[in-house]
Parts: sequence; structure tokens; C-alpha cells
Amino acid sequence: MRIGTKSVLFGAHCFFIHPFFVAAGWCCTRRFPWDVRLWAAFFVHDLGYLGCPNVEGPEGEEHVRLGARIMGLLFGRSWADFTLRHSRYWAKKHGVSVSELCYADKLAFVLTPGWLYLPMVRATGELAEYMAKSRDRQAGCAAFNETERAQLESGDPVIWLRGLQGYTRRWVAEHRNGRADTWTISAAPSAEGSCIGGE
Repeated sequence: MRIGTKSVLFGAHCFFIHPFFVAAGWCCTRRFPWDVRLWAAFFVHDLGYLGCPNVEGPEGEEHVRLGARIMGLLFGRSWADFTLRHSRYWAKKHGVSVSELCYADKLAFVLTPGWLYLPMVRATGELAEYMAKSRDRQAGCAAFNETERAQLESGDPVIWLRGLQGYTRRWVAEHRNGRADTWTISAAPSAEGSCIGGE
């Protein structure tokens, strides 16, 4: 079974756990999500990881497309776009702004307790990929504070998670009101010099 499929079934993007943390993240940035279309987006936005051989590589980075197609079929183009732009990496690469779903999704990661998150990502094999990628992304990047940098360089998953969650919380606070994202790296030429990617 490929790592992306495992992620959706019982990992970081678990289809019966992650959407509820996204809803909690939405409550933190907006209000309670009464709109059924929001709940649909919470449940389908990461289904594109199914069948992916990685979560942080080229295939994983395109995971946004399946959920967007589903939302487009169900609710129209604007909801497809809303779902497509939940990835800050994808948005940066394609020169568009992230949607409100992005902030809720990032806060879902922050709100997921380590005692739940770490066993899931160990079981799927995602943990090693996430830890390696975060070390690559933070090398020489001014967006990380010294505490976060030391935590991300730690080989201890608990300490690493604390650092990445702290950074992610700061990223949301800095950008949720529409401030231009200068922290996210992308393969796009215009993004050279930026610091970190992310789903």
C-alpha cells in the first residue's frame, strides 16, 4: 500500500479524524461551520493523496486536484477553487492566494495532539518524510525562530513536532488576514528566496 493511501486511511490525513480537526481549525479562524459545503470540503480536500507514492514529493503536492474535482462536481467552480487552494505550496507554485480552507487545515495540524498524531505518522511511514523535509526547508530560513530551528533539527519526534506546530501556528497568525506569504517556498521562479513549503 502506498504511503499516500496509508495517510488517508490511518495517517496524518485520516479521513475519519483529520476533517474534525479542520472543522476545529475553522472555528478558530472564523465561526462554527454550519454550511454543509464546508463539511464536504473538510472531508474531501486531502483524498488526492490516495495512491500517491509520497506526501511531500511531486505526486503528493498535486493531491489538491482530486478534492477540487469532487467539490466542483457537487457544488460548482467556486467550491472547486476553494478546495484547490487549500495548499500553500500549490498556491505559491501557481501564483494564487490560499483559500480560507488553508488556515483551517494548518490549524488542524496544530490542534492534533502529539499522542494521536505521532503514532499515526509512524504507522504510515510519513514521519521520516516529514522530518526530513522540514529540516531541508528550514535550512537558512529566517522565518523560523531559534527555538523552532533547534526543535526541527532534533531527532526526537516529540520535540520536532512541537517546533513545527509552533511555526505553523505563527504562519497562520501572520497570514490569515491576507498578508502576502513570503515564508512559503515553491519551485516557481518568482518564489526564490522564500522559506518553507507545506501541503
